[in-house]
Amino acid sequence: MVTRTALLYLSRQHRLKNVLSGMPGFKQITRRFIAGENIDDALEAIRELNAMGITASFDHLGESISSEAEAEADVREYLHVLDRIGETGVDSNVSVKPTQLGLDIDESLCLGNIRRIVEAAKAKNNFVRIDMEDSSKTDATLRIFFKLRKEFENVGIVLQSYLYRTARDLEAVLAAGGRVRLCKGAYDEPESAAFPKKSDVDANFISLMKTLLKSGIYHGIATHDEAMIRATREFAETEKIPRETYEFQMLFGIRRDLQVGLAKAGFRMRTYVPYGEYWYPYFMRRLAERPANIWFVVRSLFRG
Repeated sequence: MVTRTALLYLSRQHRLKNVLSGMPGFKQITRRFIAGENIDDALEAIRELNAMGITASFDHLGESISSEAEAEADVREYLHVLDRIGETGVDSNVSVKPTQLGLDIDESLCLGNIRRIVEAAKAKNNFVRIDMEDSSKTDATLRIFFKLRKEFENVGIVLQSYLYRTARDLEAVLAAGGRVRLCKGAYDEPESAAFPKKSDVDANFISLMKTLLKSGIYHGIATHDEAMIRATREFAETEKIPRETYEFQMLFGIRRDLQVGLAKAGFRMRTYVPYGEYWYPYFMRRLAERPANIWFVVRSLFRG
C-alpha cells in the first residue's frame, strides 16, 4: 500500500518525466505499456491485436488540460483517429478523458468537445467510452455522460469499484441504458471516498459485475486480476449468460498471457491501446497497480 501511494504521488510530479526519459533504455521500457508517441504506432499495435482476435480502444494520452487550444488539439486528434480507423479497417473504438477535453476549464466546453467526438463516431458507426478520473471529477463526468446519453447511443462510461458511491451511480447509468466499463480504479483516493482495503474493492467489483451481466446491456469487465476474471466466468456460466453479451478489457502490455488466453478460449477481449507524448502519469499509475510491473522495470534497467 505504501509503494502504491508513493507511485501515485510520483505520477503527479511531472518534472520527473525528463529525468526518467534521460535514463538509458527507459524509453524502450515504456513501450511495454504505451504503443508509442504517434497514431501510426498505435495502429500497428492494434493490427497485431486484431490478428490475435482481440479488439481495441484508442487512448490518446492526456489529462488536466489547462487551455482551450490544447483541448481543441485533442478533439482534432480524436477526429483524426476516427478517420484512420475507417480508412484502415482496424477493429477499435476510442476512449477519452474529460480533463483532456477541457473539464478543468469549463464543464460546458468539455461537454461540447466530447459531443463533437461522439457525433463523429456515430457517423462512422463507432463508439466512444468516457473514462473516469479521480473522485473529484465523478459528478461532472456523470453529468456529461447523462446529457450525451440522451442524444446518442454510441457513448459509454467507466465506473470504479473502489468508490463507495458506485453502486448508486450504476443504478442511474443502467436506468439510462448506458454501457459500462467496470474497473477497480487507479487514483489515490481518500478513505472518505474509497474503500481502503483491497478485499472490499474486490467484493464490490464482483457485486457490480453481477449486476452488469444480468442487465441485458453489453458491458466491459476491465481487470487483470485472475480472481475477478474467474468470478466473472463462473457467474456467467451459472446464470447462462452468453459470452457475446459482454467483454473482458485489459490494458496494453499488462497480462498479455491472459489477454491471448481469453481470446483463444472464445471470450470477447478488448485492449486499451495508449499512445502520445503525455505518457508519464499514465505510466506511473500502471506501476502502482501491480508490483509485477515495478519488477519488470527494475529488471529491464539492470539489463540496460
